[in-house]
Amino acid sequence: MAAVEMIFAGFGGQGVLSMGLAVAYAAMFEGKHVAWLPAYGPEQRGGTANCMVVVSDDEVGSPLVTDPDVAVVMNGPSLEKFGPHVKPGGMLFINSSLIAEDAGRDDVRVIRVPTLEPAEALGEGRVANMVMLGAVIEASGVVGLAAAEAALEKVLPARRRHLIEVNRAALAKGAELAAGAVR
Repeated sequence: MAAVEMIFAGFGGQGVLSMGLAVAYAAMFEGKHVAWLPAYGPEQRGGTANCMVVVSDDEVGSPLVTDPDVAVVMNGPSLEKFGPHVKPGGMLFINSSLIAEDAGRDDVRVIRVPTLEPAEALGEGRVANMVMLGAVIEASGVVGLAAAEAALEKVLPARRRHLIEVNRAALAKGAELAAGAVR
């Protein structure tokens, strides 16, 4: 596999760092090389947050991603900031529960994923990020869904371990949504 460069972006509290970390752990579980680089503002919730993830069969030279193959945007400001930088032919995942705007790109594959509605249907709105991650995994193939499910054990803190099953269900729902959108 050639290196896949990814950016996950949104505001604090949306779980964007957790999405990237789950991909990083899943890649390691699959024997791939990975780099994960988080970036966030000083606010704990509501400020900007993003992370860069590079997954490769070879050693990763740098964790910095400027023109991603895959961008996942969970809010409007993130679409404005990162949407224009996705490589032509890349993938742009948009949280359609919060973003009504069009991507304004016809040279990338745009996948709009409703995240909040499926998460709430599962009884836990906090797993909206995992709905998105399931869609990203299904459509991009960067890691396997089983590895991402296993990564939840590493990503979720002890106080959130009771949410592992609903997070797994959210991943599956996102994969299901992407399978319908992509094909």
